[in-house]
Amino acid sequence: MSGYDVVICGAGIAGVAAADALTARGASVLLVDERPPLSLTSDKSSECYRNWWPGPNGAMVALMNRSIDHIEALAHETQNAIALNRRGYLYVTVDPDRVALLRRAGEEAAALGAGALRIHTCADMYTPHAAHGFTTQPDGADLILDRAALRHYFPYLTETAAAALHARRCGWLSAQQLGMTLLERARRRGAHLAHARVEAVEVRDGRVAAVRLDSRRVVTGGFVNAAGPFLRRVGRMVGVDLPVFSERHLKVAFEDHLGIIPRDAPLLICADPQAIAWTDDERAMLADDPEAQSLLDVLPAGLHCRPEGGTGSTWVIGLWAYDAAPVEETFPLPAAPYFFDVTLRGLTRIIPALEAYIHRPPRPTIDGGYYTKTRENRPLIGPAGPRGSFVMGAFSGYGIMAACGAADILAAYMSGETLPDWAAAFHPARYDDPAYRALLEAWTDTGQL
Repeated sequence: MSGYDVVICGAGIAGVAAADALTARGASVLLVDERPPLSLTSDKSSECYRNWWPGPNGAMVALMNRSIDHIEALAHETQNAIALNRRGYLYVTVDPDRVALLRRAGEEAAALGAGALRIHTCADMYTPHAAHGFTTQPDGADLILDRAALRHYFPYLTETAAAALHARRCGWLSAQQLGMTLLERARRRGAHLAHARVEAVEVRDGRVAAVRLDSRRVVTGGFVNAAGPFLRRVGRMVGVDLPVFSERHLKVAFEDHLGIIPRDAPLLICADPQAIAWTDDERAMLADDPEAQSLLDVLPAGLHCRPEGGTGSTWVIGLWAYDAAPVEETFPLPAAPYFFDVTLRGLTRIIPALEAYIHRPPRPTIDGGYYTKTRENRPLIGPAGPRGSFVMGAFSGYGIMAACGAADILAAYMSGETLPDWAAAFHPARYDDPAYRALLEAWTDTGQL
């Protein structure tokens, strides 16, 4: 414990990816967390990934493409021990007036580097997704406008579906297996894991000199804040007030014992805002609860679900960020008594057969965590504070998909390697640039699900 090149605060997916990238470059690394690795919010993930990201200059697409390249390489190296698939994200609308929005999203993503947009007015030339694996699938996206084709390839969707946009370099994986593979690889290269709490960072002559862990002092010239929802709190240890806030996001798992959602389905996303069709009694009950009255309003697009588990599983997970107000981070998370009811009813808009569960619902399991994010929902990756101090965080629920690429950029900063031009879009000092601040004023779509 006398000294390390780098001390990393946080052993979530960001921290273990950073340890992997830094040890690959020969650094001695101490990874510090008071909890077991990958146990605070990294194990609450929906485990999905995508290169489908809006935003100026395509920086998010570039970051995700690099990260997915790393993930795919790891899948090849381990005979796909991380269970990576490429089923895609299927955005579904029942509103004909929103079809043009899907088309524009596809065109924008193509221009930013996510791959070509293919438009299908009939079933010809559309390549269905494979349930397993990732090596034979197209990139880009397919906009399916033919309703007969939609019914053919996705018969469980509502007959009123007007269109679906199938983003293809997307899918999911085993997040725990990915994280543990990265951690074990870093440990084989000499990284150490300390079950401890970072109490303070010592700065001498304008640079990091040591880190205090409980009663121990560790000499180091490098400190990485990868503290997830505690990013801002740890940032203050080096005199930096990071521009982040947190939202509470929940996930529900339930058994689909009727087999309504096929086990080979992609991630299914409702692209429409909607008002839930509550009964009169339900509306009266919600109206009497000040914390639930907003559930009577029109709720945002982005509700999504997917099958969960391997062969023989009947589980489905669903997520809907319909209440994304900034909150203080508290653990354990507060109860959410209406979340399953709202999510289930919302899903019936695109999968009407799920109505069978409304009056005889399966027993749900609800968990979740905090999406710690910046205003424009881009991460912070790079130097922050005194010399030798760095931050890697604000991944806002997309840490699983972004961590490998972000760690590559972080390690490039710390080792003096050449950085890609787009790395500047994630530098913590970007808000000091007047041109960037002006760009923020026109920012509308953060890509958040």
